[in-house]
Amino acid sequence: MKLKFMPEYKFPTFDCASAQFLNSIGVKGIILDVDNTLEPYENPLPTDKVLKWFRELEEQGIKAAIVSNNNRERIELFNSKLRIPAYYKAGKPKKKNVLRAMSDIGTMPENTILMGDQVFTDVLAAHFSGINAILVSPIRDKRDIFTKFKRLLEKPILKRYDKIVKRKQGN
Repeated sequence: MKLKFMPEYKFPTFDCASAQFLNSIGVKGIILDVDNTLEPYENPLPTDKVLKWFRELEEQGIKAAIVSNNNRERIELFNSKLRIPAYYKAGKPKKKNVLRAMSDIGTMPENTILMGDQVFTDVLAAHFSGINAILVSPIRDKRDIFTKFKRLLEKPILKRYDKIVKRKQGN
C-alpha cells in the first residue's frame, strides 16, 4: 500500500533527478510544480539551469508538463520559453489537472512522475492520480503563517521518509 504523504524519491534540487535517473526508473513523463521547485517565486522566467535540464529531458525522450496552483500570468510567462502543456490554478492536491497533463503528454500512471516541493499539495496530488512523487527541498520558503504551518506538519513525514531510506540502505 502506498503511503499517501510519503514521496517515492526525495532530492535537494530538481536537477538531482537527472534525465538519466528518470529514464532508469522508467519515466516517460514528468509533471512539474514551478514555484520553489524549479525557480523561486520571484523568478518570472526559467534560468539557464532549468532550460538545460529541460533539454536533457527532451534528449532522453521524457515529456514534461506544468501543473501549478499559481495564477495564469505567472505560469504563462514562465512557460513562454518552455512551451509545454501547463495548467495554472490547478487546485492541487486534486487530481483533475494532473490527469489532464498526463493525457496531454501521452503517458500512463506507471511511467509518469510528479515533482514538487510540498507534501500536502504535490505528493498528495501525485498519489491521488496514481503516480509516483519526487519531493524536492524548497528553493526559498515563503514565510507566511500558512506555509510555516504546512512545513511544520511536513517535518515528521520527512523524518519518517529519511528513516525508511536509511533502513533500506542498511544504515
